[in-house]
Amino acid sequence: MNNIVLIGFMGSGKSSVGRALAKEKEMYFVDTDALIESFEGQKIRDMFADKGETYFRECERKCFEWLSNNVSNAVISTGGGMPTVIEDFSSLGKTIYLKVDFETLLERLKAEEFDKRPLFADVKFARKIFEIREPIYTQKSELIVDANMKFDEVLKEVSSKA
Repeated sequence: MNNIVLIGFMGSGKSSVGRALAKEKEMYFVDTDALIESFEGQKIRDMFADKGETYFRECERKCFEWLSNNVSNAVISTGGGMPTVIEDFSSLGKTIYLKVDFETLLERLKAEEFDKRPLFADVKFARKIFEIREPIYTQKSELIVDANMKFDEVLKEVSSKA
């Protein structure tokens, strides 16, 4: 597949970098969370509340399969938890981990963002999840980009290596 798959923790820049990268490379942009919301007709936070995390993770698996079978020439921004349920992204495309320090994430996410990201309601819990996921992202990526830099620098780095 000629897709570029961006993985990383929420707030790492996957969507913003992904959109800009897709435009630059004349590719499509797909956000897996938005796609799942479209498939399910429900916001992710409502899916978590109504059906639970297990159900949502199964939706992520189905979304990955659909993308693998149907999408090419796209930059794909994955949900932060998708790498915890997908063993290997190689059937989907080149996987790039946008690596960000936890403190940088906290600075980036404004108070109003916390409402959209219920995980950050409890910062200690969010840090624990971050620490659990970091080695998973590292293991499942072909390339790691330091996303602590300014947006333009991250985009340039990803673009040059994608």
